[in-house]
Amino acid sequence: MRRDGYIDLMELKLMMEKLGAPQTHLGLKNMIKEVDEDFDGKLSFREFLLIFHKAAAGELEEDSGLLTLAKLSEIDVSIEGVKGAKNFFEAKAQALSSASKFEAEIKAEQDERKREEEERKHRRAAFRELKSAFTQ
Repeated sequence: MRRDGYIDLMELKLMMEKLGAPQTHLGLKNMIKEVDEDFDGKLSFREFLLIFHKAAAGELEEDSGLLTLAKLSEIDVSIEGVKGAKNFFEAKAQALSSASKFEAEIKAEQDERKREEEERKHRRAAFRELKSAFTQ
């Protein structure tokens, strides 16, 4: 989560993968759509709570990714209350943010290595060209 107070499609994808229930792109879009009251394409805290409310009321489809999320999440809103759920939401968001940051750092390192390798290739080619000019 980019600390904007929302969970977007990619963050929901990561969350579902970490819960051991990966979803298709379409499945993720449908999950968000099912509780996206303001149609912004991401989950606010209120919409996140709505998942648990609908699950408790039996209003989620049996094959719904949201029902899976509600079942696999280690929080029971009826026991923990809204404050507990808010802490859970923020903790999940922070965990996703940390994972995303770690993945971004790895990608940056890989990109840096690729860039360095390209530079080495260019230097070698320039050296060979220069060398051939002297050996003729």
